[in-house]
Amino acid sequence: MSAQQLMDAVVVEAFGGPERAAVVRVPVPQPAAGQVRVRVRAAGLNPVDGAVRAGYFGGSAPVGLGWDVSGEIDAVGEGVTGWEPGERVVGLHYGPFKEVGAHAEYAVLDAAAVAAAPRSVTQQEAAALPLSGLTAARALEQLGLTAGQSVLVTGAAGMVGGFAVQLAAAAGLVVTAVAGPEDEELVRGLGAAEFVARGSAPAAPVDGVLDAAVVGEEALAFVRDGGAYVGLHPGSAPDAVRGVRVVEQEVAADGALLARLSALVDEGTLTLRVAATYSLADSPSAHHHLTKPGTRGRIVLTLP
Repeated sequence: MSAQQLMDAVVVEAFGGPERAAVVRVPVPQPAAGQVRVRVRAAGLNPVDGAVRAGYFGGSAPVGLGWDVSGEIDAVGEGVTGWEPGERVVGLHYGPFKEVGAHAEYAVLDAAAVAAAPRSVTQQEAAALPLSGLTAARALEQLGLTAGQSVLVTGAAGMVGGFAVQLAAAAGLVVTAVAGPEDEELVRGLGAAEFVARGSAPAAPVDGVLDAAVVGEEALAFVRDGGAYVGLHPGSAPDAVRGVRVVEQEVAADGALLARLSALVDEGTLTLRVAATYSLADSPSAHHHLTKPGTRGRIVLTLP
């Protein structure tokens, strides 16, 4: 495929509202050494994409959107082994500042950032896994809890929170889920043993809190003395008190961990939730949907 060939991609040429998520024609990217090119079949639309579009992270436009990739290997760069064209993969196209992201016909990622896609789900469902799944898994690892200990997950009905509930339950932790009253059945179905309505406190302190909703000090207060708190928004974690270990988790592209999560999907341990699908050309409508409260599941952009 020639570098002069063009493709469709969502590129924000000026920061602003959902209408700024426009499809433009850009050159098809070429994989460098250590990289693979993926023919994108589906791509998750995450809140971080809305933040980039709106200029939350600063920087300057134009900037490409999209972190979650689901598709097939299309080409491999020099030195890449273990991947062949046509293999189904998922991957994390990390970073808020990139010329072209995952919301495109083709995406180039480091070979170490991709993993074999789950075989038991559609490509649209697989697109819901990378960013939220990796975030939840890394946060749970950093809590450092062992089977039988207790963990409280805020924002448990959201994508990261939902994955955290499932992963924690599978690890043998006693999970308390914090969510809106209307989501109690959902989070219990994901594996929560206890439920606390948003704005309320658990009956007893817990060994650790995974603060997917970025509640901060209120959530820290639920942790026992000497326990652990993991926040998911760099720069927003509360100060440590009472000997509580406070960690700020930031996601990273990790193909090995993503492969383990993909296997858990095929084993039935992880459920992938898709709230709605839109074509790449209809990205502005998808971004409008992203602004609506109460969306349960990932919004996914689809490509032919």
